[in-house]
Formats: sequence, C-alpha cells, structure tokens
Amino acid sequence: MAGVLLWVVCPKGNATALLSLIPRSGKHKRCRVHQKVKFSTGVSAISSAVANPARSSEEKVYDVVLKQAALVEEQRGKKTLDLGKRTETDGFTDWDLLNEAYDRCGEVCAEYAKTFYLGTLLMTPERRRAVWAIYVWCRRTDELVDGPNASHITPRALDRWEKRLDDLFEGRPYDMLDAALSDTVSKYPVDIQPFKDMIEGMRLDLRKSRYMNFDELYLYCYYVAGTVGLMSVPVMGIAPESKASVESVYNAALALGIANQLTNILRDVGEDARRGRIYLPQDELARFGLSDDDIFRGQVTDKWRNFMKDQIKRARMFFDEAEKGVSELNAASRWPVWASLLLYRQILDAIEENDYNNFSKRAYVGKVKKFASLPVAYGRALMGTSNLF
Repeated sequence: MAGVLLWVVCPKGNATALLSLIPRSGKHKRCRVHQKVKFSTGVSAISSAVANPARSSEEKVYDVVLKQAALVEEQRGKKTLDLGKRTETDGFTDWDLLNEAYDRCGEVCAEYAKTFYLGTLLMTPERRRAVWAIYVWCRRTDELVDGPNASHITPRALDRWEKRLDDLFEGRPYDMLDAALSDTVSKYPVDIQPFKDMIEGMRLDLRKSRYMNFDELYLYCYYVAGTVGLMSVPVMGIAPESKASVESVYNAALALGIANQLTNILRDVGEDARRGRIYLPQDELARFGLSDDDIFRGQVTDKWRNFMKDQIKRARMFFDEAEKGVSELNAASRWPVWASLLLYRQILDAIEENDYNNFSKRAYVGKVKKFASLPVAYGRALMGTSNLF
C-alpha cells in the first residue's frame, strides 16, 4: 500500500519542515505514484455540479462552466495579473524549494506527456510552470484509482485526498508538488470545483462499471477529463484580440476533454472489458442489437462496426466543437492544445483502420504520424483567432 496511499493518508504537517527533507540537488527518490504517473468531504458527498438529479448532465456541468467563466471575466476586468509577485502561503515561503517543485512537475510532464511538454516550452515561463503543476495533480489523482495500488484505494482515501485539495487551495500544501499547485491557484483565477469534480470521477470508478445512457457517460467524461480544460484555460489565457465570449471558450475546452475521454473509451474497450468495465451507453448498445456478452466475447461483427461508426461520429463532433475554441487561446498556449487535439483525433482514424477491432488491437498513432502532426499543429497555432463565436 505504500506508494499511492503515502500521498493520501499521511498526516498533515508543517510544509516547510517536510520540504526540508527533500534534497536541493540530484535526483529525487520517486514514490510509486511518480514511477507510473499516467494526465464536500465524506463518502456520500456529492459535487454541486450534480446536486439536482432532475436536470441533464450538460445542464449540471454548464453551471460549473459559468462559475469558472465568471472568475476569468472578473480577472480580465482588473489590472493585468502580476505573475511575478510572490504570494505568501501558510507554511511555505522557501522560493528555492518552490522553484524546485515546479521543476519536478516539469520533469514528470516531460517523462509522461512528451508531445504536450514540448508544446508548453513555447509558453511564458510562468504559464508553463503552472500548466505543469495542474498536469501533475491530475495525473496523481488519476493514479489513485488506475495505478498499481488502485485495489487498496477506498472512498475514505479519496476523502483525504479532497481534504488535501481544500488545504492546498487555502495555501497549506502537504508536499512539494502540492506547493507548486498551491502557488499556481493563488496567481490565476482557477476555481476549485473542477478539481473536486475530478475526484468525484475517481469515486465513480470505485462504485460504477456501467453507464445506462450517454447522459450518464457525459457526466463521467466531464469528471475525469472535461475538468482538465476548465482548470487549464485560466492559465493558458485567452488571446487579447479574441472576440469570443469567455463562456464559449470554456465550452470548447470542455468539449476537447469530452472528446479525448470518448476516444480513450473507444480505444480501450477490450482492456476495460477484461477488468469487468464497459464505458459504453447501455441503451445505445441495445439499439444496435448488442449486449455486455458481445463485448466480453470480443467479436467484430457488422453490428459492432455500425455501433462503433456511430460512437466515432459523436467523438468527432466534440472535436469539431473544441477546434473553435483553441484558436481563441493566448497565442503562446495554442500549440500544445492543437497537438493534443490532432493526435487524439488520429486515434479514431486508427480504430477505423483496425476494422473497428478495439477488442484485441490497440489503436495508436505511430511516431511518423506524430511528428508529422507537430508542424501542422504549430501552423494552426500561428493563425489568429477564428472569430467564429
């Protein structure tokens, strides 16, 4: 249990004392959560995004979008954010160690998200570091239920992780990686709700392995991936010349997260089935004459091909919606987002090339195609805002 649980259940202490134990130079000894880093309290607590069961998932998520957009609008109405200003936090004032924390986040990002990391190097140093901090927190959170020690994670452990998040937003980090994110959220208009909702997505994975319809699946996709877009846009920034509303840019960021997660689901059907999980709308499977047993048998039939064509079409619609918003981001932030979007879209192409066999074949984008996509992404990043909104 050591690896992951160490991060979740260790007792709160003075952050400065904890960080003093970390060497200032040389390699850090990694805990298991970093060796395989992959990007309300109480067990019964429910996110405010899902407080009203009578509303659709899109309506519930839209409330979170509006709240985050309002924070950004408020910030835009003030003077330019002074990102060079040091923000005092309880228990963490050693700026050398803070810089080291950000550097460590960059190392993790470089090791596990190479293409995205290269794109972040085009950002301003402050934005780059902040994106790294968000990325690492998301990866650590995902690893709790999808990592090597996932079988030991309980709802109580996730409650403790959420308590750490609350403290982090209050300027009381537990460790050096928490400190990097704590510093980030003190500088940018980032709302805590998307972070809490991501943890709620982890709770879903502990108790739920079927989704009755797309409305249920949409909410899950928001929790585990759409939240990342809402976390990141305040850091990446919206282009000063953009005519788009903040709300529309956030909707596009949300769409990219949904599209990426739908792509993950379609790519990993066979792998998930071997774990007893089916992240596909049950009612839509039935409409195409399919059942859970067909998934577990893993046979590619005409019914399966037709079902997959329908699912891929939906994912591409979300990618199309996302494209509108990428062009509205700050010019220096566009390349990593375009690269991610283009590469993930190609996974859908690979599923088609595999004749929709996502039971025993893993769809992936080869290195040649990846490298070919980078200049295309860079070219799109250089283009001005789309003025589509």
